[in-house]
Amino acid sequence: MVQYRKMTVEDVEAVYAIEVASFPVPWTLDSFYYEMLENQFAYYTVAEESGEILGFCGSWMVVDAAQITNVAVVKSARGRKIGEGLMREAMRVAREANMETMSLEVRVSNVVAQNLYYKLGFQDGGLRKGYYTDNQEDALVMWVKL
Repeated sequence: MVQYRKMTVEDVEAVYAIEVASFPVPWTLDSFYYEMLENQFAYYTVAEESGEILGFCGSWMVVDAAQITNVAVVKSARGRKIGEGLMREAMRVAREANMETMSLEVRVSNVVAQNLYYKLGFQDGGLRKGYYTDNQEDALVMWVKL
């Protein structure tokens, strides 16, 4: 059974491996250590099953707004609604922290993720032209009132 919990520094290596396998321009290992040890605005959730990290969702919570930084699920566990579980947990944590809105950027080509975000109540908020550095793809900005 998948459990959702706050990420700790002990999870960084596993989360980094998922990041590298999931994104063409992954965050660095040092970035994840910084998020865990120094960034007071960061909150990361991991999905864990039988001691294995299957996915993660990062957010920054500043004043009254939460920004999703990254969401990824290990390829072998995709299609099991773990991404949805991670997002629902991130939204719950943000509400608990009195955040009023949550936003994120998603590739315009990533229709699967967009459909999940729509299911969770997110709305279109505009485009960021050439946002992704690997191929200059546009990002769709999405947001939801918590």
